Amino acid sequence: MNKEELRERMTNFAVRIVKMVDSMPSTISGMAIARQIVRSGTSPSANYRAACLAKSDKDFINKLKMVEEELDETCHWLDIVMRSQMMKESRLKPLHQECSELLNIIAKSIVTTKTRMNTDEMAKSKKS
Repeated sequence: MNKEELRERMTNFAVRIVKMVDSMPSTISGMAIARQIVRSGTSPSANYRAACLAKSDKDFINKLKMVEEELDETCHWLDIVMRSQMMKESRLKPLHQECSELLNIIAKSIVTTKTRMNTDEMAKSKKS
């Protein structure tokens, strides 16, 4: 998957989150959790776009770490909504699955970038 495809997937995830939040119950707990999910579930898309414009590998990793944290938080809130039966689990399972898949992709991207940075660093030190 290239940057553009992942960017599109992140955007689609954010749109799905918005639609899900709009159909949550208007209870005190429903509204409180909806606010949390709309923040954590839409920010990965914006933060991933920022990561694509990173000025350095370290900057890229820092921005991806924000994406990772927000996706992890979103998975948590989706789990809470399912366990509390605020919404049908059958409706949330695919969204939770996408969140988990995106989280895994980002985590692997962080590891890959760190590995490449370490390899580049070792190559530079051997040349010195």
